[in-house]
Amino acid sequence: MRFVPAKMRHLVRRFDPAAPVLGRIGQLEVRLARGPGEVKAAQQLRYRVFYQEMSAQPSKFQKMTRRDRDGFDRYCDHLLVIDQSRPGAIAERIVGTYRLMRGDAAALAGGFYTAQEFDIAPMLARHAGKRFLELGRSCVLKEYRGKRTVELLWQGIWSYVIAHRIDAMFGCASLAGTDPEALAARLAFLREHASAPEEWHVRALPDRGTFLPGAVQIADPRRALADLPPLLKGYLRIGGYIGEGAVVDHQFGTTDVLVVLPRERINPRYIGHYGADAGRFAA
Repeated sequence: MRFVPAKMRHLVRRFDPAAPVLGRIGQLEVRLARGPGEVKAAQQLRYRVFYQEMSAQPSKFQKMTRRDRDGFDRYCDHLLVIDQSRPGAIAERIVGTYRLMRGDAAALAGGFYTAQEFDIAPMLARHAGKRFLELGRSCVLKEYRGKRTVELLWQGIWSYVIAHRIDAMFGCASLAGTDPEALAARLAFLREHASAPEEWHVRALPDRGTFLPGAVQIADPRRALADLPPLLKGYLRIGGYIGEGAVVDHQFGTTDVLVVLPRERINPRYIGHYGADAGRFAA
């Protein structure tokens, strides 16, 4: 294999057919996808959530295939929450997913997905030698959006962080809607309470970003916090920073902000909850 190009080696070795279960609560379990069929099932789940339930606009090809996929999928690991009590094939039992891409895989893919919206290059350069993990495409079936599914997703991520010695995580988090003015209170709250320090500062790309005027004030901070989506509030509770500016994604009907979560910033309460060795919900 040493004479095979790196991309080809990655594609040949990207799946572990015996990928272990990383956590279990009742009939729900979390693990990495074991083959291309399970990735396809995760893409089908993403289509159901993003395009059928939410406001994303599918292309003709996506309508035909009923899958949310892009060129980054083949370079990522796909975390799955599976309800083993559901009947049918694996596609019917996958109820949640997260897409994970490490720095070495991003190098093969030509960069991180996030770089299409935010200028992450200076941050990566400031931390040369650190291991980064990009989180994205998080979704859960509506009837499973509860504590157990979220806990298993984070159990899987924490296990992955430990296994690959990740130093920092980052990725886009979305606010519903494409009108930054309507989202001004929430964006101002994030700017005032969670802005990244210079060490971890990331700014939206000039040709993609929208930047909140400094004069915007928060009339009701509690309401602004309450109006944030659960995933974004979860990142803040764990210790995440928010980058400068936001990016409107018209295809998905969202406004994206950049979350940066250095491992050293993770709230010790959460590490204690899942276990320093990710053993809390271990199968």
